[in-house]
Amino acid sequence: MNKLLTLLTVLLFAITSFSQVPEKLSYQAIVRNADGNLVSETQIGMQISILQTSTTGTTVYQETHTVTTNVNGLATLEIGTGIVINGDFASIDWGSDSYFIKSETDLEGGSNYTISGTSQLLSVPYALHAKKADNVFSGDYNDLTNKPASNAVKTYEVGDFAHGGIVFWVDESAQHGLVCAKTNQGSAIKWFAGTFGNTQSKDDGLYSGKINTATILIYTNIVVGNNGGSYAAKLCNDLQLTENGVTYGDWFLPSKYELNLMFLNKTTINATATANGGANFVNNVYWTSTEQNDSNAWIQDFSNGNQSSILKNFDNNVRAIRAF
Repeated sequence: MNKLLTLLTVLLFAITSFSQVPEKLSYQAIVRNADGNLVSETQIGMQISILQTSTTGTTVYQETHTVTTNVNGLATLEIGTGIVINGDFASIDWGSDSYFIKSETDLEGGSNYTISGTSQLLSVPYALHAKKADNVFSGDYNDLTNKPASNAVKTYEVGDFAHGGIVFWVDESAQHGLVCAKTNQGSAIKWFAGTFGNTQSKDDGLYSGKINTATILIYTNIVVGNNGGSYAAKLCNDLQLTENGVTYGDWFLPSKYELNLMFLNKTTINATATANGGANFVNNVYWTSTEQNDSNAWIQDFSNGNQSSILKNFDNNVRAIRAF
């Protein structure tokens, strides 16, 4: 039987304000033929359907794509940008029901689909749901009725010790942002397990580290295989830290942009870390989750702030982050 291994059913993170969120979802899958071999560097046809309520529910949206797999059999597309067969992607009310993604594939590049798979969206695509709700609330606190007490809203600033770590970035509301762990998670850690390979974890910017970390883990486990050793993304993903009686387990390896924010606030972070039983950054090299190519990934030197790319099998420092 032909196989389609879904890597990232849906990866969507709101990076800017709701009005700037694109009406699309990123989708990736590894495709294998009947012999279990990767279908590499091949043009394939794919049909994507959004089903409501169940795996056999109503098709609220459907589109087709022509995609070329990479050398690792990885097919990448953006749901919402294909040739529309049925429905309106922008009008889906993500918060009203459960939704499922059905993918159908023709290895010959046409529409004779012989591979089919359906998986549930386990969480509402937050940014799209928020955009759908733009007309519900203007964003102005003064437009609300039955207003909560304004002093009940907790805000944060860089250097605060909160949400399991040290705040190094906050959004315009000052209620959400990013924290880093108060200590390093390793000092002699490789970026990648096993042989070199292109994981497609090339995202950069705010919240990109979370996408990159997930991509690295899935690629490593499915395509390369993991011999049980540790590597930078896995070390962050497996991390669990308990602060003030709360355990936080959703850590990830920072992107280039996120790691540079940590460097720019290094003095403040160090002061908060040492005051709360942590440790300073070392004046040495730290891994980012942003990949350059098959053999190299990006690093930042915390002695001078320089960013460059080096071989993935070098040993470097790791400091995990999480969003709140």
